[in-house]
Amino acid sequence: MATGNINVSVENIFPLIKKFLYSDHEIFLRELISNATDATLKLKHLTSIGEAKVEYGNPVIEVKIDKEKKQLIISDQGIGMTKEEVEKYINQVAFSGAEEFLEKYKDSAKDSGIIGHFGLGFYSAFMVANKVEIITKSYKDAPAAHWINEGTTEFTLEEADKKEHGTDIILHINEDDKEFLEEGRIRELLTKYNKFMPIPIKFGTREEEIPLPEDAPEDAKPETKVVDDIINNPNPAWTKQPTELEDKDYKDFYRELYPMQFEEPLFHIHLNVDYPFNLTGILYFPKMSRDMNIQKDKIQLYQNQVFVTDNVEGIVPEFLTMLRGVIDSPDIPLNVSRSYLQADGAVKKISSYITRKVADKLKALFNNNREDFEKKWNDIKIVIEYGMLSEDKFFDKAKDFALYPTVDDKYFTFAEFIEKVKENQTDKDGNKVLLYASNKDDQHSYIEAAKEKGYEVLLLDSPIVSHLMQKLEMSEEKVTFARVDADHVDNLIKKDDEKISKLSDEEKEKLKGDFEKVIPKEKYTVQLEAMDSNAAPLLITQPEFMRRMKEMQQTGGGGMFGMGNMPEMYNLVVNTNHPLISEILNTKTEKKQERLIKQSLDLARLSQNLLKGEELTSFIKRSFEMIK
Repeated sequence: MATGNINVSVENIFPLIKKFLYSDHEIFLRELISNATDATLKLKHLTSIGEAKVEYGNPVIEVKIDKEKKQLIISDQGIGMTKEEVEKYINQVAFSGAEEFLEKYKDSAKDSGIIGHFGLGFYSAFMVANKVEIITKSYKDAPAAHWINEGTTEFTLEEADKKEHGTDIILHINEDDKEFLEEGRIRELLTKYNKFMPIPIKFGTREEEIPLPEDAPEDAKPETKVVDDIINNPNPAWTKQPTELEDKDYKDFYRELYPMQFEEPLFHIHLNVDYPFNLTGILYFPKMSRDMNIQKDKIQLYQNQVFVTDNVEGIVPEFLTMLRGVIDSPDIPLNVSRSYLQADGAVKKISSYITRKVADKLKALFNNNREDFEKKWNDIKIVIEYGMLSEDKFFDKAKDFALYPTVDDKYFTFAEFIEKVKENQTDKDGNKVLLYASNKDDQHSYIEAAKEKGYEVLLLDSPIVSHLMQKLEMSEEKVTFARVDADHVDNLIKKDDEKISKLSDEEKEKLKGDFEKVIPKEKYTVQLEAMDSNAAPLLITQPEFMRRMKEMQQTGGGGMFGMGNMPEMYNLVVNTNHPLISEILNTKTEKKQERLIKQSLDLARLSQNLLKGEELTSFIKRSFEMIK
C-alpha cells in the first residue's frame, strides 16, 4: 500500500472546491458521468484502431445508491487506469486526461465524441462527499488499483482485486447532502444533465411487458420481464443526418425534449456544420404568445451530448431565444463551471451562422409552400419582426419572406405591396403611402372610408410594429406608413384636387370658436376640413408621428424622450360640408348649439371606443331622452 500527497499548486484544494468551484453542488454528477463517458469512448477508439486487445462490447455506465452505507456509486466499463495513471491523473489533478488523449491520437480521434474540457471534474465529488474511493482496472494487463481520499491532500493507493476493466467511483455522501441518496433526486439529475449522453446510463431496473404472440387468446395477459432502466437516449435526433430523419422523427424528438408541451411545433430547422466550427442541433418554431419573456430560455445547449445550460444568450441571436430545441457544439468555450459563455470570435461566428441558417430555412419554406407559410405567419411573425429590428443581416434576408397581411387576409411581401398600391396610393409629392390598421374592430369606420377610395389597408398589430415601420421607411425612399385613424382619409394621401368648402372664411372662423367653447382643449385640437357631404360630420384622429413616438417609447427603445407618459391628444376633424355642421353653425340658441356639439362629439368618440364609464352612461341617458 502506498500513501502520498496530492500534488496541487494551492495549499488545499478541497475548501476551494466546496466553496467556490461550482455554485451548484448538483453538477458533480454531470462531471463524474462525463468522465465515465470519456473513459468509455476512449476504449471504443482504441479498440477500433486495434490498440486495445479487449472486446468493446455494449458498455453501460451504472449509477447505484446504497442507502445503508450512505454511498453513491458511478461505474463504467471504459478504459480504466493503472496505478501509475491514478498517480498521474488523479493525484496531480491532471483531470480526466482527455486533452492529452486527444493530442496523442489527434488524427484518428477527432470524431471520437470525447468530451474533454472537464476542468476539475473529478474533484467536484468532494462537494457532496467526505470520502471518495476509486477502484479501477486498466484495459492493459496490469493489476487493479484502489485509491482512497478523505477530503485532505493525503491519499492511500493500493492494489485491488477488480477483474473487469473500467472504474468504480464510490462517494461517501456528507450528512448535509443526503438528498443525493434519494432515488428521485438522482433520477431528476440524470434526466436533466445526461438525458442524451452517448453511452447508455443504467439506473436500477424496470418491468417491461413481453409482446403477446399473434395467435394468443384474446383474454391473455402479457407477461413482464425485468430489464435495465436505461434513462438516456444515446442517439438523439440531432446526432443524425437530416436525410436519416422524417417529419415524425422531429416531432417525436420535440416531445422527448418537452414532455409537458402539448402543441406541435410549427416547423424545425436542422443545424449541421463542421467547418469553420463544429455545430449540430435542431431548432423548433413553437406557437408564439404575445408575451415574449415566457417564451425565453427553452433552447438547451449541449457539449458533445452533455447538457450545459439553457441560457444560450450570446450563442443564439437574441431574437431567436424564443425558439426551442437543442444546440450542441464542442467549440463553445466554457469556464470551469461551464455555465457562462465567454464572448469570443467562435461564439460570434456561431451566432451569425444560426441567423443565416434560420433565414435560409424560412425563405425555403416560403418558396416551397407559400400558402402554408401564410397560415403560420401570425404564429411566427413576432420572432421575424424582432429579428428584422435587431439584426441588419436578417433584415436584408427577411425582405424575401416577411409578410404584410391586409385587413382582408391577403398576404404580400413588402415589394409586392408597394407594387400593388403605388398607382393609387402615391400622394402629390410622390410618396407612396402605406395605410395600416392595428385593430380591425376599433378602426372599422376608418378602414371602410379608405376602402371606398380603393385603398388597401394592412393589418399590423404586433407590439413592436412602430419600430419596424420606422426601419422600413428608412430602408425605402419615398415610402411612408400612416395608420388609418391618423387623419381624414383625404389628408392621409393628399392628392391635388382640393375640395371646396360650402362655408365662407368668416363662417369657418365662427364655427371654430363655437366648437372650442364646448370642446376640452387639453384633449382635442379642432381642425376644419372640406370633405364629402356624405362623410362623417366629426372625425377623431390621432396624429401618426405623436402616436408612433409614444408607442415606441412604451415598448422600449426609440421614440422621443418623455413621450411615453404624455397624455393622449387627438384632432377633432370637423367636416364643413356636412349638413349637421351647417345646422350647428346656424343654431340660434347657445344651449341647443352646445347640446348638438356635445352629442356629435360623443358619437364620434363612441366610434373610436373612447366613450367609457360615467360619460358613456350619461350619453345613453341623454340619447334616450332625445327619442322619447
